[in-house]
Amino acid sequence: MLTIKPNEIPTAKLHAYLLSAVSPRPIAFASTLDVNGQPNLSPFSFFNVFSANPPVLIFSPARRVSNNTTKHTLDNVIATKEVVINMVNYDLVQQMSLASSEYATGVNEFAKAGLTMLKSDLVTPFRVAESPIQMECKVNEVVALGNEGGAGNLVICEVLRMHINKTFLDEKGNINQEKLDLVARAGGSYYSRARNGFFEIPKPISTLGIGVDALPKSIRHSKILTGNNLGMLANVENLPSPEKVNLFVEKNPQIAQLSTKEKHKKAQEFLENNNINEAWLILLTA
Repeated sequence: MLTIKPNEIPTAKLHAYLLSAVSPRPIAFASTLDVNGQPNLSPFSFFNVFSANPPVLIFSPARRVSNNTTKHTLDNVIATKEVVINMVNYDLVQQMSLASSEYATGVNEFAKAGLTMLKSDLVTPFRVAESPIQMECKVNEVVALGNEGGAGNLVICEVLRMHINKTFLDEKGNINQEKLDLVARAGGSYYSRARNGFFEIPKPISTLGIGVDALPKSIRHSKILTGNNLGMLANVENLPSPEKVNLFVEKNPQIAQLSTKEKHKKAQEFLENNNINEAWLILLTA
């Protein structure tokens, strides 16, 4: 295993490791105005939501590693205390990337990227009309994390108004994640298209799983079942009763003839199809 001491490698190298290790990251497409009212638009992937009441987003424009200068967005939010966070979906990703270019002060990235400036309701920076979700924010605080190149600056934003394109809502008024088709940033030149990687895991909120430590030893130390398999098996509250196991064997007599290894492989197939009950019935015939 490669062990890294952050203060012993160049910042640029550490930066590359961090961006590849902590990924994918959502993208804050931040719209601001400078003190002269000139618009600025730039994406940041040091970004996430941190509170719902009050609704708070945080993004971090880092000081440039190359020359330790600050970005226009940081200068603007410090001066004006306002920002609009626009979410980036796949239809917008190339224009978003273009807007990240190091244009000179006063250059309008909306125009350069071919994006439409949409007047906000409560703040002065413009929204990106093409963005599926736009959040008007006031800047509560900016926390500098350092003074050297690569140091982040936490821009703590409170959402004052949220705009959602109705195209991306389902019949219940919730956001349809597949339709939304957000993109996220990874390391180097890589991005991730969120909907291509979606999978569901029921959250154990109303249930209390038995835990991996409660699994039979033969299952817990299986050479076939993976950690993910064990996690699924351990998330049940109760094991199938002996009566259900016996009934299963009566209906599937061939199962009883399988070796333990074969049963574990068969159970794994059921787990891959999210059929936890069948997997347990097979395993308990051992």
